[in-house]
Formats: sequence, structure tokens, C-alpha cells
Amino acid sequence: MRGAPTILHLDMDAFYAAVEQAAKPSLRGKPVVVGGLGPRGVVATASYEARRFGVHSAMPTAQARRRCPNAAYLTPRFSLYRQVSDTVMALLAELSPLVEPLSLDEAFVDLEAGGTPPDVRAAQETGSRLRGDIRAATGLSGSVGLAGSKMLAKIASEQAKPDGLVTIRPGTEQGLLAPLSVRTLPGVGPATAETLRRAGILTVGEAVEAGEAELLRLLGRAHGSGLYAMARGIDDRPVVAERASKSVSVEDTFDVDVTDRTRIQLELARLAERCAARLRSAGRSGRTVVIKVRSYDFSTLTRSDTLRGPTDDPVVIREAAARLLDTVDTTAGVRLLGVGVSGLADFTQEDLFAQARPEEPHGARTPGGEPAAVAPQPRPRGPGEEAALAAEPRGPHRWLPGLDVRHAVHGPGWVQGSGVGRVTVRFERPGSPPGRVRTFRADDPALEPGEPLPLAPGGHTSGSAPGRTSGGAGAQTPASSSPAIRPNPSSPGSVPDSPAAGMSSP
Repeated sequence: MRGAPTILHLDMDAFYAAVEQAAKPSLRGKPVVVGGLGPRGVVATASYEARRFGVHSAMPTAQARRRCPNAAYLTPRFSLYRQVSDTVMALLAELSPLVEPLSLDEAFVDLEAGGTPPDVRAAQETGSRLRGDIRAATGLSGSVGLAGSKMLAKIASEQAKPDGLVTIRPGTEQGLLAPLSVRTLPGVGPATAETLRRAGILTVGEAVEAGEAELLRLLGRAHGSGLYAMARGIDDRPVVAERASKSVSVEDTFDVDVTDRTRIQLELARLAERCAARLRSAGRSGRTVVIKVRSYDFSTLTRSDTLRGPTDDPVVIREAAARLLDTVDTTAGVRLLGVGVSGLADFTQEDLFAQARPEEPHGARTPGGEPAAVAPQPRPRGPGEEAALAAEPRGPHRWLPGLDVRHAVHGPGWVQGSGVGRVTVRFERPGSPPGRVRTFRADDPALEPGEPLPLAPGGHTSGSAPGRTSGGAGAQTPASSSPAIRPNPSSPGSVPDSPAAGMSSP
């Protein structure tokens, strides 16, 4: 534990939705929901305007539509989110060599390692400058928490949302934590919280009063002792600059349970190739191929096959996945399929004997008389598979809401909706006024999928937002441009003007 709040936690505000609002001028200030749009889709992010209607992350999209039917429901554009995330992470890297990304929109930073003096004022100035730099570079807002530990910095950033900065001063930790729910502590999920609830422990303060011996009895030695330390505000976890990935995986959930074996095999092959592409883009390879199959009743099973050496070859991964699928009964229907590769390495095994391969042709021999190595070949497709591939909707005919398009005459735009052979497009770009809407035939040759346009730095903000009053005597944050998403004070995720005890804004 540190004597100064020099661990910073940044959490971008409603990140995916905020990026969409910045990229689509007509959506600024309106409810936006990003996620899966099918019958089994799940909300990834909801804008603050949508949260006023009770929409939140991980909610089924069908339920979100009932609560907020007039929101814009958009397909995620992860390539754009990664671009914006790279810009934000580069700004964090300027503050310190110790940056620990947790996701595209969230990271810890060790400010002391970057030369920030270990005192409250210096840390707050750094946090305020970071928020301004993020807004200038991306036009988006982020919330910053400052504390002497990772756990407390994350709690502070939650209290700072949206678009704020909150500091937890040393010596105030236990008083701050005591009234909070035990779910606030890292590692306390629904099952642990239920165990504690049955024992009458609902808040962090009650966990401390129960004592370490009681927590050990309820949760076991490892979990109980760790939770007791966290409840007292003790967290000595360091900020780790590199978090090496242990696996790479992709998965798809189907709108309707799939029972056709041929289609399941096709979908698995497609997932295997996507997984291999992700491996190669990351410059990695792996030894163990894993498939994940979730049935209609939500029962999930996995199968794995470990190769003799690491590979990033899509043929090898596809063949291994196909062999694993042969061991799984899918006649009852498949809800979800996934393919992953673990046991990652930074090199690829070149020895063909190390990889899975088909049976050698009879008589194929090396000059020394040994059986010749045969490179793995793609599994031949049967007539049914070819027909299924031919019937698969492709390319420009899959107009999903929110995706980018380009028209030969009207230029770049995005899909507002499609159906009955028509597609409706709004033509606008980041930084422009709200654009006009036009409808085309779905097979219009002048219309084609487009690439996301970069956000206009700071170009979508206007006016100024009042600073948040701190717990100190009259201190205020400097006025800043208002974000594209203007939160309602009564919306979930917002906080009152006066911070909790022990917390302060600069």
C-alpha cells in the first residue's frame, strides 16, 4: 500500500456507444445500444441515454428493445474501437512505462514509475491532464480514479463516472469501504456474495467485523484470507505492464439452434480460420486446439487436442477442430460454437511431423526409404457443403445496422436498417452535421461495404460542462467540453456532485 494516490485507473465512459455517437453525428444525445442484434444477442454497451430506461451491459438485446424501443441498435465495429483504444493507450504510455490494460477501454497506470511525484496534488494534475489529452485526441470522455492501490483506484473511477476524477486519500480507505456492498471487492461474484449473505454479511464493514476466522470458515483459506485483506483496504498487487495472453479464441452464438451436421462442420471450419487469423495478427502460435460446443439446454462441453509443436496454420487448426467435433454428438442442436488455441508461443514449429496430418499415400517414400511427410490438406467438401456455401449470404448483401458503407455517388455512410430487398443508409461522417437518409436496393451495384472513418479529434463536442465540486473547500475541476453523451443526473452510473467520504476531485 502506498502513502500517495499514484495508481491511476482509467475507464472510458460507455466506450463502444460513445465511439458510435462520435462517429455518427445523428446519434449524439440519443439512446444507443451496441451488441448482438439477433434473438439471442446480448448488449455490449449502452449509452447513458439508454441507461435511463434500465438498459445495461450483458442484458439480452430482446429485453433491451422492450425497455427502450426507440434506441439505435448497432452492430459492434471492433476495428474502430481498437483504433481508438490504441490512441488512448498511447497517451497512457506517455505517463508511465507501467501500463496494465484490462480491456479496450480500461487500464491501470503506475504514475510513480513514470516520474510523477508521490503526492496528491501531482497525481491529480496528471489525471486531469490525461482526461484533457484523451478528449483532445478522440473527442471522448474517460473517468479517472486515483488511489494507493489497484482495488481502490478502480472503486474511485466507478465513483467518478461519468466524465470525472476522484481521489481516495491515504488513511480514508476503511471508512470509505465499510458501507459498500461486498460485491465491490475483487473476486466476490454472485456465488461468494450469496454465501456471505446467508451468514448475514452484506457490506465490506460487516466482513471486517466478522473477522478473518469466520471468513476462512465460510470461504476457505485462500479466498477467505484474501477477501479479509481487501475488506481492510489492503491490496499490494503491482501494476503489471505486460499481460501475456494465455489463449486466442473465437465463438459464435446462433439465432436458432443448428442441428444440421454439415452446417455445424462449416461453421467450425470458419471459426478455425478466424482463430488462425487472430493468431497470426498477434504474431503468436499455439500447441493446443480447443473446441467449445453449447447445446440447446445451455450445457457446454469442450474438447482439446495437443499437437507436438506450436502452429498458426489455418489448415492444421481446422483439421484438429474437425477431428474434435467428430467426438461430439450434435443431433439435439447446437446453440454456440467456439474454437480456441492455447499453449501460445512466439514461434511456429516448422517440422511437419510435429503437426497433425492425413494418412500418407501408399508407397510415398524418401530416398532413404522412410515414409514421406505429407502436408495437411483441407478436408474435401461434399455436395451438401458446397450447396450450403452457395446459399450463404455474402459480402454486400449482409447489411447490418451500424456498419459502414460507401456509395459511388453519395460517399461514406452507415446502415440504419435493411429488409425486403432494401437498405436504408444515412450519409454522414465524424465531425459533420447529421446527414441525409436514402434507401437503395440491397443489390445496388453502387453500394458496397466501407471501412470505418477515423474520429474527428474533439470535433463533436460543443459548449462547456460545469466542473464537479470536490469535498475540499470550494475546489473545482476546470471546465471542459461536454461529451457527446450528456448523462442525466438520475441515470444509473451517475454520481452525486459531492463525493463520498474520503474521496475528492482536484
